[in-house]
Parts: sequence; C-alpha cells; structure tokens
Amino acid sequence: MFRRLLPQASPLPGLALALLCGLAAMALATLPPFPQLHLGGLTLAIVLGLLVGNLVLEPSTAAGRRDRRLGPACAPGLAVAQRQWLRAGVVLYGLRLDLGDVLALGAPVLLLDATIVVGTLALGLWIGRRWLRLDRQTVLLTAAGSAICGAAAVLATERSLRAQPHKVAIAVATVVVFGTLNIFLYPLLQQWTGLEPRLFGVYTGATVHEVAQVVAIGQQVGGEAADTAVVVKLARVLLLVPFLLWLGWSDRRRERGRAADAGPGGVLASVPWFALGFVAMTVANTWLPIPAALRDALLVLDTVLLAAAMAALGVGTRVSSLKVAGPRPLALAGLLFLFLTLGGYGLTVWLLG
Repeated sequence: MFRRLLPQASPLPGLALALLCGLAAMALATLPPFPQLHLGGLTLAIVLGLLVGNLVLEPSTAAGRRDRRLGPACAPGLAVAQRQWLRAGVVLYGLRLDLGDVLALGAPVLLLDATIVVGTLALGLWIGRRWLRLDRQTVLLTAAGSAICGAAAVLATERSLRAQPHKVAIAVATVVVFGTLNIFLYPLLQQWTGLEPRLFGVYTGATVHEVAQVVAIGQQVGGEAADTAVVVKLARVLLLVPFLLWLGWSDRRRERGRAADAGPGGVLASVPWFALGFVAMTVANTWLPIPAALRDALLVLDTVLLAAAMAALGVGTRVSSLKVAGPRPLALAGLLFLFLTLGGYGLTVWLLG
C-alpha cells in the first residue's frame, strides 16, 4: 500500500531503509559485546546492510518471492545514500580536526605521517597490481583504508572511484580484521619496544588503521601516549584530501588517455568538491567560534550519514560477489599491516628516536 502512494522512482523507501539500518547499527554498537570488541557503528552498519540485502531483498526461497519487489523500490534511495549522504558525511568529518593541534606536532611527526601514508599507498599499488593481480579499484580502496583512516577513507575513495559495493565491503572487512588485531597487539608492543610514552603515541597514531582503534589502544596504554596518538592519527586523516585530489586528477587522465590533460578544464573537472568541503569544515572548526552544542549535533549527524551510507553499500553487496574476490585482498591488507607495524616502527625510531 505504501509503495503505491509514492512516485515510481521515489528515493524515500531506500533512504528510509538505509537510515533505519544505520541507526540500528549505531544503537547496537553501544550494546555488549560490541564495545568490548571495539566494533563501531560504521562496521556494524555494513554488516547489517549485508544481512538485509541478502536475506530480505534477495530471498532465496519461494516464500520470499513477494519481498523481492522491495529491491527495485529501494534502489533510487540507496543510490542517494551511497552518493549524496556519503559526500555530506565526508564533509562534516572535517569538524573532527583542529589544524592548531596538527601543526603543534612539529615537522618530524608530520613528515612521518606523510611518509607512512605515501609509502603504504605506493606499496599497496605495487603489490596489489603486480604481485596479486588485483583490479585497481580493490587495490586503491584497500590501500587507502590501511594508509589513511580506515572505513572513512574507504568510503571517500569509493565516492571518487564509483567502485562496486562488494569491493567496498571487502576493503572495510580488511580494515576491521587487521585493525582489531592492532587493539590487542599494540599494548604488548609498548612493553616489548620500551618506547617512551610520547614516542609510542606517535607510532600508534601513525600506523593504526582507524581513529576508534587508536582511541581503544590509547585507553589501554593511558596518559601522554593516548593524547599524542589521537592527534597524530587526525593529522593522517587530513592527508585524505591530497590523496583524493591526486586520485581525481589521475582518473581524469586515465579517462582522457593522454598526459596532456593538465589544462584548467582538466584540473577543475578532476577536483572532488566534497574533499574541499572537508577542508572548509576543518578550517571552520579551527578558527571559527562554532558553539559546542552545534558542533556536537553536526558530529552526530555526520555519524548518522556515514552509517546510513555504509548500510546502503552493504545492502547493494551480494555475498556471492565477495566469494569471487577470494583471499587476495586479505593478503594485500595483511602485507600492508606488516609494513605499517614493522616499517612504521623503524621509521618512527629513525625520524624521532
């Protein structure tokens, strides 16, 4: 009955589904055992979306034949959540950063962050494309999630690449697997390496996948290490912008098929405007007197938008497509994890020790 009251291509059913799944995931993230496992709302949103997409919208039994009509009805709204809501979420994510805190880290720490990010991306492209023979989208999504800021980087990269949902789900899964391993490994590394608290905080922030995972490790280590780790991690998040600009420019050149596409038209067309919005929000958070209540409300809205976008991507992913990818994306993420853990430790000691 409800579907008959809506226009043929109304986005409302899909948007409602994505929002409902996103809010449900955020609520679940507060309930045991998810806080203890450090599984946040974004991760649970894509899992919930996968369940809805595969068990409700695409039922395999004859009894579920009636529900299959929900798929086409939800498609327009799911596309809006995957695109417009995702872009808005990336823009508002900039409110989590303060440029003053980032600049206070000093040049050696910022150089470490940049080296880790560039090195992880370059290594990911080399190993993923040459050794593992993965497609470019899967490699870039997985490498961006490892190098910059986990699921948020995967989502932002997806928006530039317009990647298939199952590739996004695979990349997010690798971040969850190895990021969760970090939570248990890094407190032990602090004891084994004997790094002083601030230096260990720099190492953690420069090499751990997700902001939430950095916070979880910091809570176990405590004190100066925790505070330093979060700021260093946020500095890495800021490097998402030049990466997206490079990605847009690179894809524009690939589409044109000629290196001469560097004129004003080509450059402007390659700019991902939501990345510039991210910068604008960061600048506003740094220098404008935004009321605390407004900022908190916008951050809640940001989390809701990203969770809904993640759920929409999950709904559009079929388990059968995940099986086709095989173990190679996980192998790529594992090798990048080793580089971040071992190579990141060496670089930290070399530059700052």
